[in-house]
Amino acid sequence: MHCPFCGAIDTKVIDSRLVSEGNHVRRRRECTNCKERFTTYESAELVMPRIIKQDGIREPFNEDKLLAGLNKALEKRPVNIERVEEAVNRIKATLRATGEREIQSRDVGEQVMKELRGLDEVAFVRFASVYRSFKDLNEFREEIDRLSKDTSN
Repeated sequence: MHCPFCGAIDTKVIDSRLVSEGNHVRRRRECTNCKERFTTYESAELVMPRIIKQDGIREPFNEDKLLAGLNKALEKRPVNIERVEEAVNRIKATLRATGEREIQSRDVGEQVMKELRGLDEVAFVRFASVYRSFKDLNEFREEIDRLSKDTSN
C-alpha cells in the first residue's frame, strides 16, 4: 500500500478490525518513511452473475438499476434508506449464492418482489403491477387479494 502523504511503498498495519457486519476490514496503517497514519478499507470483490433480459440480451448486473427500481416503487412511502440498502444486499447475496454465471431477469424481479413485500405492501403492489404487466383491474385486485390472504396467515 502506497503512503498517500509521501508516496512511499512500505507501510505497516497497526490495527485491523472487522466493520460493516464483517463484510469489510478496516486497517490502520503507518508509513515507515514519513510516519503518517491513515486508514484503508478492504472488502472481497465478488462477481455478480450477468442478467439475461427477456429479449435474450445479456448485460452485467447493475446495482444502481436495482436500487432505482426499488426507490421508484417506494416513492413517498415511509421506508428508511437503511432498510432499502439491506434489501439490496440480501438480493445481491441471493443472486451470488446461486453460483450461476448468468441469471434470468425474471428471477431478479421475483427477488425484488419478495423484498418489497417485506418492506411495504403498497410498494410491492406498485412494482408487481408494472413487473407482471397487469392488463386490467381484475388482475390488480387478484394480486391485492392474494397479498391480503398472505398477510392474514
